[in-house]
Amino acid sequence: MTHTSDEKLTVLVYSDDRNTREQVITALGRRPAADLPELAYLECATTPAVLRALEKGGVDLCVLDGEAVPAGGLGLARQVKDEIYGCPPVLVLIGRPQDSWLAAWSRADAAISHPVDPVALADAAATLLRARLGARSLSS
Repeated sequence: MTHTSDEKLTVLVYSDDRNTREQVITALGRRPAADLPELAYLECATTPAVLRALEKGGVDLCVLDGEAVPAGGLGLARQVKDEIYGCPPVLVLIGRPQDSWLAAWSRADAAISHPVDPVALADAAATLLRARLGARSLSS
Protein backbone atom coordinates (compact mmCIF):
# COMPACT_ATOMS: atom_id res chain seq x y z
CA MET A 1 0.00 0.00 0.00
CA THR A 2 1.40 3.34 -0.96
CA HIS A 3 0.09 6.62 0.33
CA THR A 4 0.75 10.21 -0.56
CA SER A 5 2.70 12.08 2.07
CA ASP A 6 -0.09 14.60 2.60
CA GLU A 7 -2.82 11.98 3.07
CA LYS A 8 -4.14 11.72 6.60
CA LEU A 9 -6.61 9.34 8.14
CA THR A 10 -9.23 10.86 10.42
CA VAL A 11 -9.96 9.18 13.74
CA LEU A 12 -13.04 10.29 15.65
CA VAL A 13 -12.56 9.87 19.41
CA TYR A 14 -15.73 9.97 21.52
CA SER A 15 -15.81 10.22 25.30
CA ASP A 16 -17.37 12.64 27.76
CA ASP A 17 -14.06 12.38 29.66
CA ARG A 18 -11.29 14.58 28.26
CA ASN A 19 -8.68 12.35 29.92
CA THR A 20 -9.98 9.27 28.09
CA ARG A 21 -9.87 11.11 24.76
CA GLU A 22 -6.32 12.21 25.55
CA GLN A 23 -5.27 8.63 26.45
CA VAL A 24 -6.58 7.34 23.12
CA ILE A 25 -4.86 10.07 21.11
CA THR A 26 -1.59 9.63 23.01
CA ALA A 27 -1.71 5.84 22.59
CA LEU A 28 -2.31 6.03 18.83
CA GLY A 29 0.13 8.87 18.28
CA ARG A 30 0.85 10.25 14.83
CA ARG A 31 0.49 6.83 13.22
CA PRO A 32 -0.34 3.47 14.80
CA ALA A 33 1.82 1.53 12.29
CA ALA A 34 4.62 2.45 9.90
CA ASP A 35 2.64 1.37 6.81
CA LEU A 36 -0.24 3.76 7.54
CA PRO A 37 -0.57 7.49 6.83
CA GLU A 38 -0.51 9.99 9.67
CA LEU A 39 -3.62 10.42 11.77
CA ALA A 40 -5.73 13.50 12.31
CA TYR A 41 -8.08 13.51 15.29
CA LEU A 42 -11.61 14.72 15.72
CA GLU A 43 -12.60 14.83 19.40
CA CYS A 44 -16.27 14.57 20.33
CA ALA A 45 -17.76 14.78 23.83
CA THR A 46 -21.44 14.37 22.90
CA THR A 47 -23.59 12.07 20.77
CA PRO A 48 -24.89 14.92 18.56
CA ALA A 49 -21.27 15.92 17.78
CA VAL A 50 -20.45 12.33 16.74
CA LEU A 51 -23.53 12.10 14.51
CA ARG A 52 -22.81 15.47 12.85
CA ALA A 53 -19.21 14.46 12.16
CA LEU A 54 -20.19 11.11 10.68
CA GLU A 55 -22.90 12.66 8.52
CA LYS A 56 -20.30 15.08 7.07
CA GLY A 57 -18.10 12.12 6.11
CA GLY A 58 -14.34 11.80 5.97
CA VAL A 59 -13.97 9.77 9.18
CA ASP A 60 -11.85 6.63 8.77
CA LEU A 61 -12.19 5.14 12.27
CA CYS A 62 -14.36 5.77 15.33
CA VAL A 63 -13.05 5.05 18.82
CA LEU A 64 -16.03 5.16 21.19
CA ASP A 65 -15.87 5.06 25.00
CA GLY A 66 -18.31 2.42 26.23
CA GLU A 67 -18.27 4.05 29.67
CA ALA A 68 -19.21 7.55 28.47
CA VAL A 69 -22.22 9.25 30.06
CA PRO A 70 -25.02 9.94 29.48
CA ALA A 71 -24.75 8.03 26.17
CA GLY A 72 -22.31 5.14 26.24
CA GLY A 73 -20.22 4.22 23.25
CA LEU A 74 -21.77 0.75 22.92
CA GLY A 75 -25.27 2.05 22.24
CA LEU A 76 -23.81 4.77 20.05
CA ALA A 77 -21.86 2.15 18.07
CA ARG A 78 -25.05 0.23 17.35
CA GLN A 79 -26.85 3.46 16.40
CA VAL A 80 -24.20 4.61 13.91
CA LYS A 81 -23.96 1.13 12.38
CA ASP A 82 -27.74 1.30 11.80
CA GLU A 83 -28.01 4.92 10.69
CA ILE A 84 -24.80 5.99 8.93
CA TYR A 85 -24.40 4.80 5.35
CA GLY A 86 -20.84 3.56 4.81
CA CYS A 87 -20.15 3.81 8.53
CA PRO A 88 -16.41 3.69 9.24
CA PRO A 89 -15.07 0.90 11.42
CA VAL A 90 -15.89 1.27 15.11
CA LEU A 91 -13.57 0.33 17.98
CA VAL A 92 -15.16 0.44 21.43
CA LEU A 93 -13.48 0.80 24.80
CA ILE A 94 -15.18 -1.53 27.27
CA GLY A 95 -15.05 -1.33 31.05
CA ARG A 96 -14.30 -5.01 31.65
CA PRO A 97 -13.28 -7.98 29.48
CA GLN A 98 -16.58 -9.62 30.58
CA ASP A 99 -18.38 -6.88 28.62
CA SER A 100 -17.18 -8.26 25.28
CA TRP A 101 -20.69 -9.65 24.64
CA LEU A 102 -21.95 -6.04 24.75
CA ALA A 103 -19.36 -5.07 22.16
CA ALA A 104 -20.66 -7.87 19.93
CA TRP A 105 -24.23 -6.65 20.47
CA SER A 106 -23.16 -3.12 19.53
CA ARG A 107 -21.81 -4.44 16.21
CA ALA A 108 -18.45 -2.81 16.92
CA ASP A 109 -15.63 -3.99 14.67
CA ALA A 110 -13.21 -4.34 17.60
CA ALA A 111 -13.11 -3.84 21.37
CA ILE A 112 -10.38 -3.28 23.92
CA SER A 113 -10.66 -2.90 27.69
CA HIS A 114 -10.18 0.18 29.85
CA PRO A 115 -7.68 1.30 30.95
CA VAL A 116 -6.28 1.91 27.46
CA ASP A 117 -3.44 -0.46 26.60
CA PRO A 118 -1.45 1.51 23.99
CA VAL A 119 -0.17 -1.61 22.19
CA ALA A 120 -3.61 -3.28 22.02
CA LEU A 121 -5.24 -0.04 20.88
CA ALA A 122 -2.62 0.63 18.18
CA ASP A 123 -2.84 -2.97 16.91
CA ALA A 124 -6.65 -2.93 16.74
CA ALA A 125 -6.75 0.53 15.13
CA ALA A 126 -4.09 -0.39 12.56
CA THR A 127 -6.01 -3.54 11.56
CA LEU A 128 -9.25 -1.59 11.11
CA LEU A 129 -7.57 1.26 9.22
CA ARG A 130 -5.81 -1.14 6.84
CA ALA A 131 -9.16 -2.79 6.08
CA ARG A 132 -10.76 0.63 5.55
CA LEU A 133 -7.98 1.66 3.15
CA GLY A 134 -8.30 -1.62 1.28
CA ALA A 135 -12.05 -1.18 0.92
CA ARG A 136 -11.57 2.41 -0.18
CA SER A 137 -9.07 1.44 -2.91
CA LEU A 138 -11.38 -1.32 -4.16
CA SER A 139 -14.24 1.14 -4.59
CA SER A 140 -12.14 3.70 -6.50
